[in-house]
Amino acid sequence: MLSVWCFMVFAAVGERLAAVPGEEPSPDEDKDVWDWFSLGRRRDSGDTSSEVTYPKRLVQHRETEEEMAHRRLDTRINNSSLDTSPVHLAQSSFQLKAFGQIFTLDLQLNHHLLSSEYVERHFHQDGRPSQSAGGEHCYYQGRLRDVPGSWAALSTCHGLCGMFSDGFFSYGIEPVQNGSVQEGGAHLIRRMPDIRLTPQCTDCVKDSGRESRGGDADWDQPETVRATHGLRRTKRYVRRPSVQTETKYIELMVVNDYEMFVKLKNSQTKNFAKAVVNMADAIFKEQLNTRIVLVAMETWTSKDLVPVVEDPLLTLQNFMKYRKDNIREQCDAVHLLSGRTFHSSRSGTAYTGGICSVTKGGGVNEFGSVGAMAITLCQSLGQNVGMRWNNLRNSAGDCRCPDAWLGCIMEDTG
Repeated sequence: MLSVWCFMVFAAVGERLAAVPGEEPSPDEDKDVWDWFSLGRRRDSGDTSSEVTYPKRLVQHRETEEEMAHRRLDTRINNSSLDTSPVHLAQSSFQLKAFGQIFTLDLQLNHHLLSSEYVERHFHQDGRPSQSAGGEHCYYQGRLRDVPGSWAALSTCHGLCGMFSDGFFSYGIEPVQNGSVQEGGAHLIRRMPDIRLTPQCTDCVKDSGRESRGGDADWDQPETVRATHGLRRTKRYVRRPSVQTETKYIELMVVNDYEMFVKLKNSQTKNFAKAVVNMADAIFKEQLNTRIVLVAMETWTSKDLVPVVEDPLLTLQNFMKYRKDNIREQCDAVHLLSGRTFHSSRSGTAYTGGICSVTKGGGVNEFGSVGAMAITLCQSLGQNVGMRWNNLRNSAGDCRCPDAWLGCIMEDTG
């Protein structure tokens, strides 16, 4: 799978590797081979506002099919075995009131998120690793009911946590916490300028002429052939698979550093990281028809296993050496989710074109909300597969889609 992905990705972005004005230069030791890339820090907007809301889960009545609102948000199936990770409903709907509106979320469990061989690893105080197969899966994607162009990426492990959009604004939601106890179903919802996942032009990925088909080599040309009985038949056009239209997969491993583990009150670290990847997958799915599959997660529960310093470039170098020497999982990229804030105007760092490389296939991402870290992860993964930072826009938010591969992922949001 790795070799196929590498071929497809570099076939798709090979023509886009010319330098873009405004990019940072590569370090001397990697000159003309690799590009360093620091991702734009997404700053809070002055337009952000927040409210407290009390979401309800909609449960359909068995006989009348009428939906009834329940305060219990839990999506776990009651007969789940105590010896295994909890099983969650395949579909679920929620309703909440905020900003003078009623939002109804229709969600489906993201079955693509965790690979069939997914493992979670942590470390004891003496440094011994402990590994388990599988993990709790409460990560959903979906849309607002009857709202075209909407999207949602939420987790339900502990209340509702994640983001959704109505096409005009994006909304981040999380439980109101008092220590480790949720306060009676209260959630904080923030409204902010929209994070546009779906392309603005409806035909930007449609085929139009030979150029969009990749030339004659991608198509079987019509020809007239003579059958054995003297009849003439015409060979049909047969379209071969397109790199941009076929669903692609990135196999990702994430590592949570010790500060992330402490900052997220220990037990929430894995759920938080999976929520970040779930939203990143929603962005890649809408923008690039590409799915992010989580193959493994490692959490540094006793101490950092490499120096995580204020300089993100040095941290990346340290982390990539750790990957080469210590990580045995087969994956396309490994990314560090850090609890630190780097001394940089950027929120993460990654190698350009490093996908499938043990020494270059990765990135580091600083701490933020689920939405902020998901955007940073998308952009750093975009760099790994060869995408360039889009500094050609006049302003953030002026994103269009003449380039189906670029989408809006690499839009400068700083």
